[in-house]
Amino acid sequence: MGLNMSPTAEGIQRLKELYGRVSKHSHYQIMPDFLADLVDPVALNKRYSRYEVERMEYFQKHVPFQGARVVDVGANTGYFSFASAQAGAAEVVAYEGNREHAEFLRTAAEIYHKPVRVLEEYMDFSGPLPGSPFDIILLLNVLHHVGDDFGDQSLTIDRARREIIKNLNHLADKTKHLILQIGFSWKTNYDFPLFAHGTKGEMIEMFREGVRGTWVIEAIGIAREEDGRTIYRELSAENIMREDRLGEFRNRPIFILKSLRC
Repeated sequence: MGLNMSPTAEGIQRLKELYGRVSKHSHYQIMPDFLADLVDPVALNKRYSRYEVERMEYFQKHVPFQGARVVDVGANTGYFSFASAQAGAAEVVAYEGNREHAEFLRTAAEIYHKPVRVLEEYMDFSGPLPGSPFDIILLLNVLHHVGDDFGDQSLTIDRARREIIKNLNHLADKTKHLILQIGFSWKTNYDFPLFAHGTKGEMIEMFREGVRGTWVIEAIGIAREEDGRTIYRELSAENIMREDRLGEFRNRPIFILKSLRC
């Protein structure tokens, strides 16, 4: 498919076929608005909301997307890549290692003429980042999947935490802002918690210590449920407490980082 392809019936049917394959692997993200009519919402069969709209609203309160060059790491089916473009980003580079996800994302970008370039690969956190420096890197729920070969189980969690900080700081000279979110468990395996008590305070302290001199934490967003709606508020003495009723995902803070090296 070429870059000049218009959203013909044939092209849209191709997207539907691709989504049919993608949906066998992941319902992790909702569809961006311009793709929402591709499939019956019931067919999405999403068991859990990831609060994409609410998170994007919070991002835009703190970081200017208009005219920005953005990297979306672990783009999945592209919600945040396309939302960044919709928010005015001049260029979005989407890293996605899953073949089906990458093909779906690339095809949607081409058909609908979105400024999204898809790299079918996982980001290398040890090497250069082509095209850098960027304005914004979206690093959402990626870093807790680092390192499958840490050896002795007794060292696993400690080393995983060090690798998370190392990989995060590696990006400091490659972007002006970075938006970060991670889970509380290594590889989302609850048998391997990254924090002894699973609290927001422990996670926040790890990042405050780990990024000192490399990043400034400009804001920390905490999910609250107000009048039946999820909204991200600024960190406070009240909302730093874990709320188990919100589930694990909504207890994950959002960190808005500004580089001291870019």
